[in-house]
Amino acid sequence: MTVTRNDLVVRRGGAWFMGRCFPCVVGRGGVVAARAKREGDGATPAGVHRLTGMLYRADRLARPADWAVPIRPFDRWSDDPADPDYNLPVTAPHPFSSEAMRRPDPLYDLVILTDWNWPQAEPGRGSAIFVHRWRAAGRPTAGCIGLDPAHLRWIAARLRPWGRLVVLG
Repeated sequence: MTVTRNDLVVRRGGAWFMGRCFPCVVGRGGVVAARAKREGDGATPAGVHRLTGMLYRADRLARPADWAVPIRPFDRWSDDPADPDYNLPVTAPHPFSSEAMRRPDPLYDLVILTDWNWPQAEPGRGSAIFVHRWRAAGRPTAGCIGLDPAHLRWIAARLRPWGRLVVLG
């Protein structure tokens, strides 16, 4: 695998991008081989993941990149393996389990989407792996990549659509 300076590379508590290193956190289950990833395990899958989109709270942040799309009040993400729309964006009300994208806390004020188990999701392999702000330094996520909010904004402004997130085990 060839890694470029335009890839966001995560390994051993750091995220490297454009020649800079930023502290980051991964899932509470650590980094696991992609084939071992399961819904709800709290793990971050190793591998190369394409960036598929960027969402942001327009009521809280300026647009971070020209390809970023505002999060609307009823936007959600399906995390129910029984849902025909599993691991896809959905709108509330939704009859299956789903996660609110427009949260009262700032966790998802800026979200970079990846192609983990997407677009044809395999039920139970795990829903969305996002890059978003961390709750606190050293505090793991539910499986996503977490960054300091200022670092996340710096990276988001320089990322290109269909770039890559490379998670090394």
